[in-house]
Amino acid sequence: MVKRKTTKPTKSKKKPSSGASLPPPIMFEGALAGLFGGGRGRGKRSAKVDALYDAQQVMYSAWESGDPKRRIALAKQALEISPDCADAYVLLAEHTADLAEATRLNGLGVEAGMTALGPKTFEEDVGHFWGLLETRPYMRARLALAQCLWQAGDRDEAIEHYRDMLRLNPGDNQGIRYILASCLLDAGRDDEVVALIDGYKDDASAAWAWSLALLAFRKHGDGEHANAALAEAKKTNPHVPAYLTGKKKMPKRLPDMIGFGDENEAISYVGDYGSAWKNTPKAIEWAASRYP
Repeated sequence: MVKRKTTKPTKSKKKPSSGASLPPPIMFEGALAGLFGGGRGRGKRSAKVDALYDAQQVMYSAWESGDPKRRIALAKQALEISPDCADAYVLLAEHTADLAEATRLNGLGVEAGMTALGPKTFEEDVGHFWGLLETRPYMRARLALAQCLWQAGDRDEAIEHYRDMLRLNPGDNQGIRYILASCLLDAGRDDEVVALIDGYKDDASAAWAWSLALLAFRKHGDGEHANAALAEAKKTNPHVPAYLTGKKKMPKRLPDMIGFGDENEAISYVGDYGSAWKNTPKAIEWAASRYP
């Protein structure tokens, strides 16, 4: 079983939960930070770096807490210790009901993360972000900001954030490629989806196989090419058609854990990519006719 990848937010006007951007190892991350003294920067022993390290320790406690009031209080405490604590802004945005305010807070988080890392990191560590512990708060903030921008209708800006995050971390520990693919499909930027999938050829997920089937249908219609792609997608995950066509009801909450080819992966795929299928005329009917 693997952790479900982060999804792009729904199109409701309600503020998205940026907490979805937090990967499961965040508590392990906190332990690593303590073990190694906060990463490379801790060794410099500057007051600013030490303050940020202390603030980040407070944030690990905040993420772990199940009490919203305590989480907010700890986030504010972290910012008092260091205004460069990006995670504090992300958590405050998570507990804000207003989309515009969440966007503002996550934007501040991105700025704080950039200040904390400094320009040298963006010059020398491109391609290795997330692998460096000190880059993770910035990457979390940027993901949360992109989610808010997409939901607010700033689609192009959100897509550019996702693209640049993949440039910084092509290994894609956060699952940004799946969010980006879904966004590009919704935006009708099919050639860019093909290029993105081509950049991750070894990915055996349902997201890739079923999206390729949809792309084939969009380009060729109901014919040999699309039907072959659909058959291949069915082999990758046979559970998708039931949820895509509504034969099986989608749960209220998407699964936290998925396995390649299992039912949870199918639910996750339809939850993330269902809008692209619905907005493609006759696509779902086509899939249903092949797999009733």
